[in-house]
Parts: sequence; C-alpha cells; structure tokens
Amino acid sequence: MGQCGITSSKTVLVFLNLIFWGAAGILCYVGAYVFITYDDYDHFFEDVYTLIPAVVIIAVGALLFIIGLIGCCATIRESRCGLATFVIILLLVFVTEVVVVVLGYVYRAKVENEVDRSIQKVYKTYNGTNPDAASRAIDYVQRQLHCCGIHNYSDWENTDWFKETKNQSVPLSCCRETASSCNGSLAHPSDLYAEGCEALVVKKLQEIMMHVIWAALAFAAIQNCSPAQLPLPGEATIISVLDGLHLVSRSYSCPTHCLPCIRGAIVSLYYFWGE
Repeated sequence: MGQCGITSSKTVLVFLNLIFWGAAGILCYVGAYVFITYDDYDHFFEDVYTLIPAVVIIAVGALLFIIGLIGCCATIRESRCGLATFVIILLLVFVTEVVVVVLGYVYRAKVENEVDRSIQKVYKTYNGTNPDAASRAIDYVQRQLHCCGIHNYSDWENTDWFKETKNQSVPLSCCRETASSCNGSLAHPSDLYAEGCEALVVKKLQEIMMHVIWAALAFAAIQNCSPAQLPLPGEATIISVLDGLHLVSRSYSCPTHCLPCIRGAIVSLYYFWGE
C-alpha cells in the first residue's frame, strides 16, 4: 500500500531536483544581469550595498544547484539523513529569499536618493575632449535612455565643459537618432532629447532591482506550496509536522494524482523510509 506512495514521491522529488537546477541557472542569470547592467550605471550611485540583493540571489542560485545534487543523491540512495539535510537547506533558502525581497525593496527605495546625490558630481566632471570613465558613462546613458542633462538639456549650461567650449552646444550624445545633421547646438533644441536623465536612470535601476525581487518571490511561492491545498485521493492523510511541512501517512495508496509539492514529497519519503 505504502510502496506506491514512496515511488510517486521519489518521482516527484527527482523531477523537482531538475527544477532546482533550472531555477539555479535562472537566478544566477538574473543576478549576473543585474551586475552587468549596474556596471553601466555605477557612476550614478555610490552605495555599493545596493548590489547586495544581486549578490545574495547569485549565492541562492549556487546553493540551489547544490540542493538539487543532494536531493538526487538522497532520493536514489534513499538516505534519510540526506533528505533531512535537504529539508533544512531548503528552509534556509526560503528564509534567504525572503531576505532578498526585503533588501530589494529597501535598496529600491534608496536608488532615487543615491542617483540624485551622485549625478550632479558626474555631470560636473564631464570632459568631452578627453573622455574619462565618467564622461563615457554620461554619453552611454544619454544615448541608451534617449535623454539629455540631469533634468533637461539646459542643465549643460551650468557645467564646466559647456563654459570651456564656448560653442553653445551640448554633447552629441544628446542628439536624437532621427536628427541626422545634429551638432548639439542649443540653437536647434528640436534636435535634442528633451527629457532629463536622472528620472530615467532611477527608473531603470528600480526596474533592474524588481527583476531580483520577482525572481526571489516566484521561487519562494513555489517552495511554499502546500499539499493541503491540492486535490489528493481519499486514501491520502495529510499530517502536519511543522509550519509549512507536511507528510503523507502509510494509508496513502496508489494515487490518481501525484504529489506536486516540494516539501510534501521530501517529508513523505523521509517518513516512509524512517519507519
């Protein structure tokens, strides 16, 4: 009677280990994407702690790969100790994902103040005739986000670069893509991007941070599924052992529905093999 339940749970657990590996790849990709994208905008914020959520989510991705490996070995070898380790690490990952979400929201709220404080300094150091890293960053942002200046193109009039050139023009990176003859002259404002860069940089960085938050929330939601909310056959008895952890009693005979829950499958196997 109970053997069919074991087989079903083992099948589900092996399948979920494959999902773990897939999730590990996705989380690492999201974290790497955040790092690479933030590198293009790193001159516009000084707080390196803003990258903490990305670091944590990459660490979670690496941990998920290890979890998948432990889970597969524990399932194949029917190791009670391995499954117990699997459950503990899985709970730690869930807690870490909650921390990532909280940190993501905290630093997402701080982005606006960080950019506002840093962008003024960056524009003041612009030197178009001998581009340094900050100058390249400004030109990159203005081309990519289709913006000019901090709030609008008139902000360039207050920069040292504008006063030194004395040609009443802004950098060519302010020129609209459709303005083929644009030379950056303020005499032709219709050729220039009208929107300032500060608001767009803030929006871009907040969108990137939301990628981290949604990735953590999505996997946390999958982990938090509950067998009590799923359609199970009448022979199955759900026994709660911890908040969020469930197991299936020995009366669980061959089901018409498999048990598509991470912790339900793990703990049911742990229960069957432990008896």
